Amino acid sequence: MKFYYKLAPALIGVSIALVQCKEVAVAPSSTEVNKIAKDITVQIQSKKPRYGSGVIIKKEGNTYTVLTAAHVVEVADKYEIVTPDGKSYPLNYSSVKQLPGVDLAVVQFTGNQNYAVAKIGNSDASTESTPAYVAGFPVPTLERNQSIYNFTEGKITANASKPLREGYALVYDNVTSEGMSGGAVLNDKGELVGIHGKADKDTKEFKTGFNLGVPINTFLKLSAKAGVNVGVRPPSTPVATAPKADNFYIQGGDKVDKGDYKGAIADYTEAIRLNPKYADAYYKRGIARSHSGDKQKAVEDLQKATDLFLKKGNNADAQRSKGLARYYLKDYQGAITAYTEAIRLNPNDTRAYYNRGNARYELGDKQGAIADFNQALRINPNYAKAYYNRGNARSNLGDNQGAIADFNQALRINPNLAEAYIGRGNARYELGDKQGAISDFNQALKINPNFAEAYYNRGVTRYELGDKQGAISDFNQALRINPNFADAYGNRGAARYELGDKQGAIADLQKAADLSLQQGNTQLYQKALELIRQIQQ
Repeated sequence: MKFYYKLAPALIGVSIALVQCKEVAVAPSSTEVNKIAKDITVQIQSKKPRYGSGVIIKKEGNTYTVLTAAHVVEVADKYEIVTPDGKSYPLNYSSVKQLPGVDLAVVQFTGNQNYAVAKIGNSDASTESTPAYVAGFPVPTLERNQSIYNFTEGKITANASKPLREGYALVYDNVTSEGMSGGAVLNDKGELVGIHGKADKDTKEFKTGFNLGVPINTFLKLSAKAGVNVGVRPPSTPVATAPKADNFYIQGGDKVDKGDYKGAIADYTEAIRLNPKYADAYYKRGIARSHSGDKQKAVEDLQKATDLFLKKGNNADAQRSKGLARYYLKDYQGAITAYTEAIRLNPNDTRAYYNRGNARYELGDKQGAIADFNQALRINPNYAKAYYNRGNARSNLGDNQGAIADFNQALRINPNLAEAYIGRGNARYELGDKQGAISDFNQALKINPNFAEAYYNRGVTRYELGDKQGAISDFNQALRINPNFADAYGNRGAARYELGDKQGAIADLQKAADLSLQQGNTQLYQKALELIRQIQQ
């Protein structure tokens, strides 16, 4: 018996755009913005360890004030600030001031060196489709044993007038990682327009592309309460009264992160009603529709997004949207062609590599898939799903030790990635560690009690260990969640036969044969019929 669970189309990553923005005559290049960002961005770390980033916003004598996300320094500890020149300064924790109601805090350090101070911009001017740059220090990984400064390019996808909890109102599609929280969000002039707080997230089925920051204007309005004067007054912006498409877009992304695809679709639909040319809203609604099971409407949305991106001149976005539509249509070669073009337009697009790897996997090119996951991880070493999918590809090629190393890394980054426990359990099973496999399947079920494949795989392992009753119990649970799980019927039938229940075995095997015939699984169909004949003899 073989395990059912494998790399599934549902794990396709969100290929949100990293736009190559057109420059105006007065705007610095992205290289120049990177230099500005590097000079004002600091790392905040403790020995626990805890990692985060921050932005120098004020100098007064030898005292520097750093703006960061409140959650970076929420736990009292001995922190140090690492400045752009690599020097470390103790953070005076008594100087930490958290701003009321938002995920922002200011901290201070004292140093004799001369460090640059951020130029404050107007976050209200950072509207949908305008450039966004994020800088910070991702946490170390096994492949990178120290935190290295990272700068990513992208675009604003929403600037809501009605923020989410903790003041989050800016949404952008940059590739971000754990540890970059508190880092700078800059516009194309190199001005500070926000503080990054929540990274692009791995959900159960896909990477969301939903990065959140607190607008700098929010800080300016609250800075007096924190006793921080940076010499810039917040702009007098009229209070928005009319419904805004961005507000529904950000709410939709928040619901996607919580797995509420129906609610997300409703929000994206309202965003599109208010702004019929909102390409990103079509794109995200397409993904939400796919994961709610409506592939046809998902493809329609992605095709509409492709057309709108092309009209805006966002050709890389268009190719990603086209690639995802091709993938959902199971035109994997067409998907590869589109993602290859997206990579040509932006060689540092981690999601394009990731998605192309998925398409190559589906076509049986496991080595090509691994090469693409390698590239995705080179750009973003904290991409949990890329480690997970590379682990699946390695396991498929028989490299179970390499697969386990990848699943371990995926779980270090995202301890709630139930699929990685399944993958590691499968690899342990193949290496003969059946008790270790069961332990991993148990962990997957703690995270997701409705994970049919976890019950199924645990049932197979219990069967191999001689626990036929335990195996049947697990197959029952798998079938309760997924009544069309043909393999679960087949294996339950085998277990029932071993326990002497011939009639129950035949009934299960016949059900497995019927379902496998409908699902096009000829191998299981023939095997089930052969077992029925053996039992009846």
